[in-house]
Amino acid sequence: MGAAKRWSAGGWWNRRNPGAVRAVAQAEGPSTVNGVPMPQLTDEAVTEDRDEGDGSRPGTWMTPQEYGASRAALWTGAVVLVTDAHGRVLVQSVDYRPDRLLPGGAVDAGEAPAAAAAREVREELGVDGRYPRGLAVDWIPADTPGIPPEMGFPGEIMHVYDGGTWTPERIDGIRLPAQEITGIHFAEPADLTALMDPGDARRALSALRARINGGGPALLEDGRPTLPTALDRLGVLRSRRTPLHGTWHPGPVPPGLPVREPSAWLFAPDGRVLLLISRSTGCAHLPSSAPGSEPLGYRHADGTAHPRTVGRLPSPPPAGDPAYARLLATPEQVRELADWGPAGHAELAAVHGARTRLRLPDAPRTPLTELPADASDH
Repeated sequence: MGAAKRWSAGGWWNRRNPGAVRAVAQAEGPSTVNGVPMPQLTDEAVTEDRDEGDGSRPGTWMTPQEYGASRAALWTGAVVLVTDAHGRVLVQSVDYRPDRLLPGGAVDAGEAPAAAAAREVREELGVDGRYPRGLAVDWIPADTPGIPPEMGFPGEIMHVYDGGTWTPERIDGIRLPAQEITGIHFAEPADLTALMDPGDARRALSALRARINGGGPALLEDGRPTLPTALDRLGVLRSRRTPLHGTWHPGPVPPGLPVREPSAWLFAPDGRVLLLISRSTGCAHLPSSAPGSEPLGYRHADGTAHPRTVGRLPSPPPAGDPAYARLLATPEQVRELADWGPAGHAELAAVHGARTRLRLPDAPRTPLTELPADASDH
């Protein structure tokens, strides 16, 4: 029960005057309180026989001052997670510590966390915006290493908001203040552990995984999810991704063009596709082309074609390499776990065109689902 509810004038007066509660109950009947139907779980005899000490402080009664003193006092902060078209994370260099930070800072007294996030981004980057979507809420313990004891740090609740994917035009509009922020850059997710404080890096990666996963905000304790998702359990994005840029071309690979690493978009009946995650590295891959799949297009980079095919995922799926976890993901989630650059838009459009031709639904973003290792269990 919150303090405002518990210490409302009527509630406090009633707790100091248990007889008034009984009078209301007797007047309205045993099954209503203030006119609201309320089944009785105890009777008057039970409450009257309860030990109330010396009679002046019944039950768990406390003064407002005592109750307020009993509550934990924590700092509150708000940061914003921003990515670019390559899926890299915006981090800042500051003039008061050596490691990098997400944009954000302290929530002022009486300020809502989302308002603080918008204010901090405006002050630090010169960019206006609203960031209503929360990605994570992290409890940071008071004994976090590296914090000077003289600071009297009581612990902190840190809110992480989704800043979205910024276009090159919006990035070009960044204007740094005269002091505090000395520079920004976009970091590969796997590099955050080397650039940031350990707790900050855990929090940023957990928030990024929560954004991709689409299951709602993650609850964290010192940057670690209290209920890890498949992406968390597999440590996705802990290793550097291999960039696959170049241009997208529909159709089969032309004769004479060298081919490398053909892979397939294999659709499940619900419109999601098969995605492989290396258990040793956490890297995400599309599976190899399967028999019966049709040419979709190819990525042309450095004189080499990286072909994609498209088809239906067998049901049940055949047993796979135990070194890889098999997940079902939306095409958008697959793209967000890769570094395909701006050409990823064209490939994604081709994938959805193929899905339509296969008469499969457009799968909404839902948490990635890990398939059992034994195909017969699916």
